[in-house]
Amino acid sequence: MDALLNILHTLGAFFIVISVIVFIHEFGHYFVAKLCGVKIEAFSIGFGREIFGRTDKSGTRWKFSLLPLGGYVKMYGDASEASTADEDAIEQMSEEDKKLTFHHKPLWKKAAIVAAGPVSNFILTILVFCYFIMTTGLPSAEPVVGSVIPGSAAAEAGLQVGDRIQRVNTTGVKRFSDIPYLISTNLGTPITLSIERGGEPRQIILTPREVEDDDGLGNKIKRPLIGIGSAEIKYEDVGLGAALVESVRRTYVICETTLKILGQMVTGKRSAEDLKGPVGIAQLSGQAADKDFYTMLWLIAMLSANLGLVNLLPVPMLDGGHLAYYAAEAARGKPLARKVQEYGFRFGFIVLIALMAFTLFNDLRRLFT
Repeated sequence: MDALLNILHTLGAFFIVISVIVFIHEFGHYFVAKLCGVKIEAFSIGFGREIFGRTDKSGTRWKFSLLPLGGYVKMYGDASEASTADEDAIEQMSEEDKKLTFHHKPLWKKAAIVAAGPVSNFILTILVFCYFIMTTGLPSAEPVVGSVIPGSAAAEAGLQVGDRIQRVNTTGVKRFSDIPYLISTNLGTPITLSIERGGEPRQIILTPREVEDDDGLGNKIKRPLIGIGSAEIKYEDVGLGAALVESVRRTYVICETTLKILGQMVTGKRSAEDLKGPVGIAQLSGQAADKDFYTMLWLIAMLSANLGLVNLLPVPMLDGGHLAYYAAEAARGKPLARKVQEYGFRFGFIVLIALMAFTLFNDLRRLFT
């Protein structure tokens, strides 16, 4: 009975987390499409058979569907949920009806509608981080070494308590929390720390070591550490403007780090075994729900930023693939050939299915081992 309750708890948390992220993403598409005069036929959380829904006064069907692994906005003139044009149906429409379709809008409007989904995910992440900063304050620990772990890379390189770290390689450091972000994608390569000790500049070269750590939810993960701790952490009350600036910076850092990790996986420098699929995300959702509301919000913010970023990759079937086609159309002065687009969508579909299968395999491997 306890096992069943745990499964239901995990599934419930997963449904909430995914529904929020997907709703924000799809509502971005929906909102900008409506502004651009596009008629919306359906707004769905999930794919497949409809579970329940309602139709509003404009004729849009708002619904929850069986498979909660995404969502879609089906616009007037679309042949499917993938927003491919129903050429035969559009050809038989009146000129007034054609104006209501997505596919007869100017290129810039189509690009704005497509980009609105990922942008909405970034906005959600920024707002969540802004809420954290406004309610708890902004951590303002100086980038000064407060402790050195004996036997660590920092200890062996000669870092001392009181050293002020000014740069990691060529990137400036403003606060202590910048340091773990700057080394988070390091794969055992030496880094140069520019420090100040006793008023004198120095440089120290060391190689972060990969250690097993806790991700805050009880899972064991590997991450590079140099072996130093900060001095006293203070929380500074800041205004809305400063909170927004810091929230944008944090969202950018998340996206930058994710891109570096993906690049390392593609080039074979990093194992892809840690990629999580639906089962892995469901487990994280359940663990976050066991913690508290703030942890759930943090997970939603992280997943939302990553969803926005991944959707901007230039892979057909994703928003980034559509934007790549529009960029090519703008450069050529005419759309790509229909066959080229069709083959691109087929390739994108294969890539997405392969990625889902791989991440599901990773999830099951972790679950049973």
